[in-house]
This record gives sequence, structure tokens and C-alpha cells, in this order.
Amino acid sequence: MALVVVQNYMKLNRYQKVALTTVGATIFLIFIGGLVRASGAGLGCPDWPRCFGMWIPPTAVSDLPAGFDATQFNVLKTWTEYINRLIGVIIGLLIVATFVLSIPYRKKEPSVVYSSGAALVLVLIQGWLGGQVVITGLSEWLITLHMLLAMIIMMTLIYAVFKASEQQLELRIPPKTRRWLLGSGLLLLVITFVQLSIGTQVREAIDLLKNMDRPPARNLWISKVGPVDELHRSFSWAVLLSGTLLFYVARRRTGKPLLNKLGSWIFGLILLQIATGAGLYYLGIPPVYQVIHLVGVAILIALEFILVLVVNRAGEQPDTG
Repeated sequence: MALVVVQNYMKLNRYQKVALTTVGATIFLIFIGGLVRASGAGLGCPDWPRCFGMWIPPTAVSDLPAGFDATQFNVLKTWTEYINRLIGVIIGLLIVATFVLSIPYRKKEPSVVYSSGAALVLVLIQGWLGGQVVITGLSEWLITLHMLLAMIIMMTLIYAVFKASEQQLELRIPPKTRRWLLGSGLLLLVITFVQLSIGTQVREAIDLLKNMDRPPARNLWISKVGPVDELHRSFSWAVLLSGTLLFYVARRRTGKPLLNKLGSWIFGLILLQIATGAGLYYLGIPPVYQVIHLVGVAILIALEFILVLVVNRAGEQPDTG
């Protein structure tokens, strides 16, 4: 399977390769962001854009410049946050390259240029927003906005890659099946975003507990969040039910290998999200579960969006009955 993926990748043009790499890098950055959060390294670099006043952070307390509190320094947290910033810069450069390489599409498929340009503007805003998160001492609502914007950037890039590649997609679906699949896909995507938004409210409530003068023990955080966590857990049923509908239609009604795989991957990720969510609740928020839960929802949204794009494109082609 890995060989097939590599072979297909090598068939892509320069724009498609760079844009697809950027999508993967963006998901990887979300993973690193999860590590930053789980390890408490958000203020590992207390200033912006430098880190302890340096472009390359120190590796020991003795290397700290004058004027910085030595108690703020933790080499592991500092370098975790610094690597997070470096990867963010690399992704910014990749998005610049994506936009430049999209220019040849301006006549035959202008939406590729527009979406690549939108991703560039959004990543500049994201960079500024990241600085504000640090400057404000990890403001809860700014962290939420920072994460949601990362998801939007990822989806914008996916759309750009898809529009640059859709002519290679040959897929026909009966009209009734297409309507069911497109409807269930859009429903699941909306419900997943709502669930993500509720989840960010849970995270904000936990952040407030952590920042109290006398914060409760980690294993008590969830129990003290209140109704928003109950809503988050209850709403997972909506995700599961809509995901089950999509899985059924994709697997039983289309007979298309691509849609079968997308439906199975999406359903599997929903089950993983529910399992890690339960682990976070019952096991006292293990850091590794935090990372998996965050990356899982990013990949889930990516696959849901890809499925919607694929089905919508298939609807533009003649029906074979």
C-alpha cells in the first residue's frame, strides 16, 4: 500500500506535490501543538517572536540572558515550544510556495489560485495570532481561535489540492445515492465542527481550573468542568449516529472502493475519538490521550471534507444508471 501511495504521489505535478505536502505538514503541526498543550509548554518561550530574547533558545539556565526569571526556564518545554514555532515557519514558507506554484492555474482553474492565496493570508493571521497567545499568557479564547483557524487553513489547502486534481477523478454515483451520501457527509461535517467547538469550551474550562491559585488535582479537572462536559459527551452520540449513516451509505450503497475506504476510515476515527474521549474522562486526562484526541479530530475533519468534495464532484458527471 505504501508503494502505491508513493507511486501516485510521484505522478503529481509540482503544485500538487507541494500543496499535498503542506496539508500533511499542517496536520503534523496540529500534532506538535497537541504535544505543546499536553506537556504544558505553551509558555516554554515566554516572549515573541524570540525565545528568552534569543533566536535560538538556551539549553541551560546559565545561558539565559539578563532580565529573565530562571524559574520560567525548563529546557524540555522551551525546546518543545521552539520546535512548534519552527515548524510553523516552515509551513508558512510551504504555503508561500504553494501560492506561487498555483499561479499557472489562474486561467484554467482560478479557484486553485484563490484558495492558495486565502491559505497564505490565513497563515499570516495565524502567525500573528500565535504571538498574541504567548503575549496574553495563553488566553483561553485565543487558544480556541488559534486551533479553529488551523482547521480552516487545513481545509482551505485540501480544497486547493482537490481543485487542482479533480480532472483526474472519474467517479459516477447514482443520483439518489449521491444525494444521500452528500447529505450525510455534510451533516457529519457540521456536527463534527459543532462537537469540536463544544470541546474547545471544555478545554477553556479546564484551563481556568489549572490557572486557579489552588488548582485541583489533574484527575479532578473533568469532574469540575460542569454542564459543558456533559454536553460534549452527550453530543458524541450525534457524531456516532451521523457517522453510522455515512458508513452505511458509503459501504452498502455505492460499491466504489474509494468511497468504501473513506467511509471506513471516517467511522474508525469516530470510534477512536469516542474511545480517547472516554479515556480522558475516566483516566484523569492522560497527556497522550489529549494528543491523540486533538490529532484525531483534525484527520477526521480532513477525511469528511475530502469525501464531501469527492461526492460533489462525482455529481457533475453523467449518471450511468
